[in-house]
Amino acid sequence: MKIAVAVSGGVDSMVTAHLLKAAGHDIFALHFLTGYETVDNHETILSKHFETLGVKFITVNMHSPFQTQVVNYFVSTYARGQTPNPCVLCNARIKFGYLRAYAMKLGAQKIATGHYAQIERSETGYILKKGIDSKKDQSYFLGLLSGKQLASVIFPLGTWHKENVLNYAMDNGLDKNIQPESQEVCFIRDRYQDFLIRSGCVQQKRGPIMTTSGQKIGQHNGLHEFTIGQRRGINCPGASPYYVVRLEQHTNTLVVGQKADLFRESCSVHDINWIIDPPESPIEIDVRIRYKTKAVRARLAPIHLTQGILYFQTKQSAVTPGQIAVFYQKDLVLGGGLIE
Repeated sequence: MKIAVAVSGGVDSMVTAHLLKAAGHDIFALHFLTGYETVDNHETILSKHFETLGVKFITVNMHSPFQTQVVNYFVSTYARGQTPNPCVLCNARIKFGYLRAYAMKLGAQKIATGHYAQIERSETGYILKKGIDSKKDQSYFLGLLSGKQLASVIFPLGTWHKENVLNYAMDNGLDKNIQPESQEVCFIRDRYQDFLIRSGCVQQKRGPIMTTSGQKIGQHNGLHEFTIGQRRGINCPGASPYYVVRLEQHTNTLVVGQKADLFRESCSVHDINWIIDPPESPIEIDVRIRYKTKAVRARLAPIHLTQGILYFQTKQSAVTPGQIAVFYQKDLVLGGGLIE
């Protein structure tokens, strides 16, 4: 099978390429550029590595779609007083959107990445499941993919544990060419607040800090510096710590309160992407409202195809507009959408 492997230079994508090559597939490597890379020789190192393997290495310029689909989304979401997750959008629109389409034009039957997730074929199409390594599972970042996209994707590491991947890399000498993994937003090199100001879409605009009871206790330097649940940076003394409860964009007001004020019984979700057939009535699910939290039980009541309301079984803290809610039933990913 002819397979395009999206390679970043990290251990997961490098091992993915080696596994598929060893399995006898006709592979070529795709390395896409965002326009925000630092100046180094990593691309050259990658190219030489695949040359020694006899694998064609192709660099793809994705500057324009990455700017419009990911960076502009990131900035505009903050400008609306919400908190985005650019990695989820990048997967859906760039990696498995533009890059996947480019791979197909080059004759690839499938595109592979190093994500820790699983794809299976069902009676109605293709489904997405969690990776077996619960500590590394990345299905959350894939919740906005469509069944059509999944049909042409392979995740070889979905049945691997990270420890085994690292051991494989060392045993095969890949550790010499691997780029360190980053947990930060790939296109930001300094403070994200400074990046937003430089974009020109967000202004450094001071405004009042109000408590949930309506008392003014200070002044903030810009709503873009805050997100729901944030404690640091408020700089207002009180009997107990203040947390960000709301960002009121229309009045440029930062509303703060106590930790108990952060808990919510429900939230609206819009722009829902369904990987399975959309439910016509309320369903019981597990939901992750951000990547770094565990899934919790909830009831999802659909309003129409792309909108619904989540009713949490237990109140959830810091439910944040702009973040992605991904829906599960056991290991099966049902889909996901944007929190209102």
